[in-house]
Amino acid sequence: MDNKDDLEQGPTLIGKDNKKKQKDPPGIHNIGDPIMRFGKRFRFSFWYFLFIILLLLGFNTLFLQNRNVTTIDYNQFKELIAQDQIVRVQIQDDKLLGYSLTKEELIQQTQETNTIDTSQLLSMNTYSTYAVDDPTFIPLLDESGVEYYAAPEQSPGLLSTLLSYLLPMVIFIFIWRYLFSKMGQGGGQGVLSFNQNKAKIVAEGDTNVRFSDVKGVDESKLELEEVVDFLKHPQRYSDIGGKIPKGVLLVGPPGTGKTLLAKAVAGEAKVPFFRMSGADFVEMFVGVGAARVRDLFRQAKEKSPCIIFIDEIDAIGRTRSQGGLGGNDEREQTLNQLLVEMDGFDSSSKVIIIAATNRPEILDQALLRPGRFDRQVLVDKPDLEGRVAILGIHTKNIKMDSTVDLRKIAQSAAGLSGADLANIANEAALLAVRANRKTVCQQDFEEAIEKSIAGLQRKSRILSESERIKVAYHETGHALTAYMTQGAPPVSKISIIPRGFGALGYTLQYPTEDRFLMSESELLGTIDTLLGGRASEELIFSEISTGAGNDISRASDLVRKMITEYGMSEKYRNITLPSTTNQGFGGSREYSEEAQQYIDSETARIVNERYRLVLEHLRKNRDLLETIAQKLLVDEVIDGDTFKTLAQNVTPQ
Repeated sequence: MDNKDDLEQGPTLIGKDNKKKQKDPPGIHNIGDPIMRFGKRFRFSFWYFLFIILLLLGFNTLFLQNRNVTTIDYNQFKELIAQDQIVRVQIQDDKLLGYSLTKEELIQQTQETNTIDTSQLLSMNTYSTYAVDDPTFIPLLDESGVEYYAAPEQSPGLLSTLLSYLLPMVIFIFIWRYLFSKMGQGGGQGVLSFNQNKAKIVAEGDTNVRFSDVKGVDESKLELEEVVDFLKHPQRYSDIGGKIPKGVLLVGPPGTGKTLLAKAVAGEAKVPFFRMSGADFVEMFVGVGAARVRDLFRQAKEKSPCIIFIDEIDAIGRTRSQGGLGGNDEREQTLNQLLVEMDGFDSSSKVIIIAATNRPEILDQALLRPGRFDRQVLVDKPDLEGRVAILGIHTKNIKMDSTVDLRKIAQSAAGLSGADLANIANEAALLAVRANRKTVCQQDFEEAIEKSIAGLQRKSRILSESERIKVAYHETGHALTAYMTQGAPPVSKISIIPRGFGALGYTLQYPTEDRFLMSESELLGTIDTLLGGRASEELIFSEISTGAGNDISRASDLVRKMITEYGMSEKYRNITLPSTTNQGFGGSREYSEEAQQYIDSETARIVNERYRLVLEHLRKNRDLLETIAQKLLVDEVIDGDTFKTLAQNVTPQ
């Protein structure tokens, strides 16, 4: 018997137009050549360039330039010659340089000490001025006994040339590489390395996850323990002639622990763990995805035994297009290469491929055939015992009050995934801190569940008094109808405090046990509960409002599913009417226009019939309806026990 996901019973939220619209772990590093690994450690910064430029300029100033060159006027230059402060002059094309020491004095100092006296050099004054066409200048030099000689203008040194020409080019190259690396996908891989895979490897034991850390999916763990046993003891299987599945596909809703299970497999087997997302294969360049697949499998063979984990494989594993319309050549080439690589593996390679998806129906059949992903493991939402175990893990480090009942919390969180439960535990801790409490109490967990289901309280949204009254009667109508409906989940709370985006009020129903099947009468009871809010408005105010928009939409969808999917209509009893499917650019309906007219008319008939029935039941209990609504207006929130006490005097249907 098929179990429909939408029949799984979780916390039911009925409200006024309710519309609820990881850093790498330690030990992870990119696989690649040493240059890429160095790139991960070295982070470019513009301040490095600025520091190098200042250092080179300082070196040039200290060691290449004459720090004692003084530029003076031409007349002053002549006066210094007349005063014997300049004893040697070097004549250049457009410049005159005057020195306070002669060449002979410099040579003599060098011969005496075999070194150049640096202090003497620093004390030597050098004067510079521009050459002027003055016929009296040479006679002045002869008269003063000054040594003079002509020399061509000195060319810049090697380092000066490097600073002038090569340094700007080097800076430009570094900036260009830095900008292009920013255009890459991160992880030290730039545009020029787009054909390398982005897989990350976790060395032995670095996943820090074991099967004992995964709760609520016991059957899935049993399936994967065989994979771990194969990696640890492959000889047991080869001796008997058995072959381990090449690929394992983890299927389940988001947040159920598929990635955590894959990490646990690697942690238990203590083998290298390649982790990659399906979206990492696809780029704007055609052929890049296929190249990355080849590179990934090549590295996996070198590291075998190992595990390849591809998360969200539906990004590259979708069914290939028919007739060449609407396809994506890059994605299909990547998928084709993945199929080829998986076919090339054999049991002796000791490489296990694990993939995860929450949309198995869109995967290509070639990917799911035996020999590729020949084992599918369902990772479903946890049951009651699983939720209790998951809450135990996530509250292990949380200081809780002795009154906290994890089983009661798990019952209230029916239908939620492991990720939802982790978030609820964390939110409860945050709420306790916000209230300045040292421990987390039961109320914190209940508020965290409501926040997860209905959204954040919005006390700042001020409703007019007339709107508050309508909301109170609306929510009381939901709650009272649910109380009168046989088999409906009990009402846990009624509130007229706005939450989330569109809920001006809400009624919470928590099931007492996990339910996976619903009978026709239970479905009709659910529809009655959804219609109770609008029926209450019409009964009290003789008019209806837009507040029941979401309730009507959900009731209509449920009736339509009863007719088309569950075979619960009079004319099409035990017959499924498939919904419209799109093929290419057009659409095809798998039932006639007459059937469509029947679906529309029968949906309207059932909804209107149930609405009249609910209206009649509320009319019989109008006094009780007004009593509960007035208390709700005063208290704003009524808990389940209080409501049950007030509703004991209800007139039965």
